[in-house]
Order: sequence, then C-alpha cells, then structure tokens
Amino acid sequence: MSAARGPFVFGDRVQLTGSRNKRYTITLTPDGEFHTHRGVIPHHEIVGRNDASVLTTSGGEEFLAIRPLLADFVMAMPRGAAIVYPKDAAQIVSQADIAPGLNIVEAGVGSGALTLHLLRAVSSAGTVHSIERRAEFAEIASANVTAFYGGAAPNWQLSVGDFQDVLPATTAPGSVDRVVLDMLAPWECVAAAATALVAGGVIISYVATVTQLSRFVETVRKTGQFTHPQASETMVRTWHVEGLAVRPDHRMVGHTGFLITARKLSADTVLPELKRRASKSEYSAEDLEIWTPGMVRELHKSEKVLRKKVRDAQKFAAARTAPAGSSNHNQSV
Repeated sequence: MSAARGPFVFGDRVQLTGSRNKRYTITLTPDGEFHTHRGVIPHHEIVGRNDASVLTTSGGEEFLAIRPLLADFVMAMPRGAAIVYPKDAAQIVSQADIAPGLNIVEAGVGSGALTLHLLRAVSSAGTVHSIERRAEFAEIASANVTAFYGGAAPNWQLSVGDFQDVLPATTAPGSVDRVVLDMLAPWECVAAAATALVAGGVIISYVATVTQLSRFVETVRKTGQFTHPQASETMVRTWHVEGLAVRPDHRMVGHTGFLITARKLSADTVLPELKRRASKSEYSAEDLEIWTPGMVRELHKSEKVLRKKVRDAQKFAAARTAPAGSSNHNQSV
C-alpha cells in the first residue's frame, strides 16, 4: 500500500471534492490528469502536497484533495451484492470485539466491504477467512480487496463453497476466535460455527428481516452451546447545521439490518435459563413456512449483470494496481 500519511505520492488514492460536494477518486500516476468541465489538474501537481490540501483547476475551480477513508472506499467500490454499510461494519467490529491477532471466519463475502473492515481490525497479526457460495461475488470481493491494498492481502483467505462444507475441511475445531455471518440463512451455519469456535468466542450474524432474526436466535438457543443471544439494530441520522439553522437532515440511513451476537460456552457447560415473560417461544413447521426467499426479498441478479459487475471490479483493481506511468481516469463517488 502507498503511504497513509504525509505528502501525496504517486500510487496514492486521492478523493477530490468540489464546491457542490461532488466527490471523485483517482489514483495518482506520473502522466495522469484529473479532468472536469471547469479545467484540469495534472496529477504531478497533487504529488508533494499535504493531505487535505486545496488545488485549483486550470479553469479556476477549487477541489479539496484528501486521502479517502475506508468508509469512502467501500461506498464507492463496485458491487455485486449489497454491502454491509459502514455503520453496521463498525458495530460488528465493536460488538464482536474484533482485535489485532484474532482468527476470523466470515461467511458471505458479498462485495468485500465487511471483509475490508475485518482485515483492518485484525491487522497483519490476525487472519480472515472468507467463505462465499457464489463464485461471481467472490471474484468481485477479491478485486475490491486487491484494489484497496494495491495487491493481495497476505492474511486473507477466500474460499468458494458452502460454509458447512468448507469450514470443517479447512479449520481445526476450537481454533476460531470469531465467526461473522452475513447471509440469507445463517442458522444453517450455527452447528459448524459452534465446532470451530474457541470457548468464549463470538458468533455474530447480520440479517435483514425479523423472521430471519427470530429463526437465527432460536436456533442458537436450541444448540445449548452459546450464551443467550443479544439482538440490536443501528440507525444513523445526520444533521444540517448552519448558524441557527439546525435540524435533522431530510434523509437518513435507517434500518439496514439486525445484529445478533452470542458467545460459545465451554464444553459441558449448562447455561442458567433466563426468566422470561410468557410468550410464543416455540415455533412449528407451519411457522417456518412464513420464511421463504421471497418473503425476505431475496434478489437475484442475472448472469449478464453479474458478469458486468465482475468486469467492473477487475478494472477497478487493475487501475489501483497499475504500474506507475499508466493512464488514469476520474471515478465519481
């Protein structure tokens, strides 16, 4: 990766923001140029400037040049599947206590947004093993991770296949610190996760609907191998602040998904039962019929669309890893 601080150098990714808050991301190359309808900024004029500097195009338009944050990167990168938003990724890292040196298994890599947050959290001392059922999504995620790091991430392993099959074949029992599930039917992975997790390890699942939430929680409870699951959701609302004109923004990132966490119990441990109000804590086969892929709005992209997404992601990675001197194009964020 290029430098994360100090003056800009060739190879850096730079986010340029204009007066209308329109943002563009570029990779600095010796012969590169940033073009707008209000003029040009040659890349060599950005190189040597300090991070968070203002540059002016040949037409007099000012742009703030700054290194993009991880959140900026994941919101701009090509997507094959819906991404885990930064607000949820931050909660996953916090609630699962993902820290440097831990061994993480992730099921459902999607477009790689959560993967990048996990890799940063474990640092070079830890590992992340991502398992994805769909080869197209795995290709897109691989390209996005390559684009972010400027090459392969040495502590990242990507496998294509079903979690229940791949995990036992690649991981010793009791060797995983955290299991992160971002998939349509995470309850199918609970048994394999319980075997792989170390005592005290965390399982955390990201689901979109209350039916998925309920079924996952009850599945975890019935194993008798975890602490009582905790469920939550996170909503973020930004505010407009100009002098005395202070109000919530008209748009907000509301519900995106639920997070459910539980911890693996030590062998032969029997968890004390919680005192709960009388409720429908059991569910039948008829109840399970409520959950179908259609009910949770499982979306299927066509093979043609996915192939285009793969090409877009690979071009994105190629531009990020291109040798110095190659051409560069503006990318709107």
